[in-house]
Amino acid sequence: MSRTRVLLADDHALFREGLAGIIASQPDLEVVGEANDGLEAVVKAQELKPDLILMDVQMPGMDGLEATRQIKQALPETVIVMLTVRGDDEMLFEALRNGAQGYLLKDIQSKEMLAMLHGALQGEAALSPRMAARVLSEFRRLSSQLQKHPILEGEDELVDLTYRELDVLTVAAQGASDKEIAEKLSISIHTVKSHIRNILSKLHVNTRREAARLAKSKGLV
Repeated sequence: MSRTRVLLADDHALFREGLAGIIASQPDLEVVGEANDGLEAVVKAQELKPDLILMDVQMPGMDGLEATRQIKQALPETVIVMLTVRGDDEMLFEALRNGAQGYLLKDIQSKEMLAMLHGALQGEAALSPRMAARVLSEFRRLSSQLQKHPILEGEDELVDLTYRELDVLTVAAQGASDKEIAEKLSISIHTVKSHIRNILSKLHVNTRREAARLAKSKGLV
């Protein structure tokens, strides 16, 4: 029986050691490598081509969110499940946008985690109950605000932006700094920078000023 190849990415060696022991107890799973930060995870993922990566969200240098985005671009078939001590909504949604198949809190029991991982390998979403509830809540929020940004109803350059990206662009177009955007939307500066990066990419522009000009021309602000 072929075993699922697993890469562990976490900056805490003791946690990785415990996680490796749990994985090794499963006859169908094997740990093929470990990474201490996001950059090392990206390098080892391309080198080892694992089937599954357990990725910590917050690591020094490149964090797990950016590492997930880069790995999924290079290895789209690799399943990535985030492990974190914090149930931060913005990190949850960014992880899912970047291609993560799941988002689990580290207080999860090993039996439940293994069941979630096996489900993720079969294409299921691996979400802790609290995280699943937040995804459902966000879906309802977006549905209730369907008319908030009428620009989405037309076929134009802004149609691919998420509601949160539109919120960020709206505030940015008013001349706000990253810090001011973060404070106004109650999100981290890291998340603001990630949204700005995605906005520029989707709108095919190089600067925030160009993005703001396009938003104003479309009547967004």
